Amino acid sequence: MNLKLKRICGASVRNTLLALYAVFALFPIFWMILITFKTDAEMYTTTFIFHPTLHNYEEVLLRTDYFWAFLDNIIVSSLAVVVSVLAGVPAAYALARYKFRGKEDLAFTILSFKFAPEILVILPLFMIYQKLGIFDTYFGLIWVYQLITMPLIIWVVRGYFEDVNIEIEQAAQLDGYPWYSVFLKILLPLIKPGLVAAALLSFIFAWNSFTFPLLLSGFKIETVTVASLKYIASDTVHYGQMAVAATVAVIPEVVLALLIQKHLVRGLSFGAVKG
Repeated sequence: MNLKLKRICGASVRNTLLALYAVFALFPIFWMILITFKTDAEMYTTTFIFHPTLHNYEEVLLRTDYFWAFLDNIIVSSLAVVVSVLAGVPAAYALARYKFRGKEDLAFTILSFKFAPEILVILPLFMIYQKLGIFDTYFGLIWVYQLITMPLIIWVVRGYFEDVNIEIEQAAQLDGYPWYSVFLKILLPLIKPGLVAAALLSFIFAWNSFTFPLLLSGFKIETVTVASLKYIASDTVHYGQMAVAATVAVIPEVVLALLIQKHLVRGLSFGAVKG
């Protein structure tokens, strides 16, 4: 009886602590959504009793070009991840399976692109983009976003390929499958959780990028991170409108995370099939 009581008390304490942490972690998001319904006059009050209004939503979504910035961000971030997956998955497989001189140095060089500060390369990239005529274009942003998305895809997926026993591939080849069938029909399903997790994280990093779209676009192509500056770069900071822009900006990330939650949790926690 005492053991059962201790278990119940332990579970209650654990659940209470988790609930408190959830409230602590989610409160900034709740407060951000709350101030989207406040006027500028009520913005500095901390009470939960105020006169809600949709004025901020009307200003951001109907009277500015924020919707087009949102659409541009979806196009650029999605295509950047697609390109990274198409090019990064074969590269990750090569780094995981083949042995050649300088393999680890090459892998570390690719990873270093993710760690390098964006401001470090922005000036030469700006000059190159001007010369090539790809400044302020979808192609230019998708290309430079590979510095953000490609290293993450390669390094995460490489680990999953290494966890798959090579004997699985050899057995499939003995059964008469060509190498591309083994890769597409056997290996890709095995690494699917890791690939989904890496693709989602890459999308989030690309979606939240600020330095590259700020300095390599902004006239024809504009992302939500750059468009949100309009609400603080005036004589008065419109916190309600900025909160609306931030709230709308997180919707794709939240929706994607919920849709692929099963693969995301498995990919980030368990890894691929062990050989």
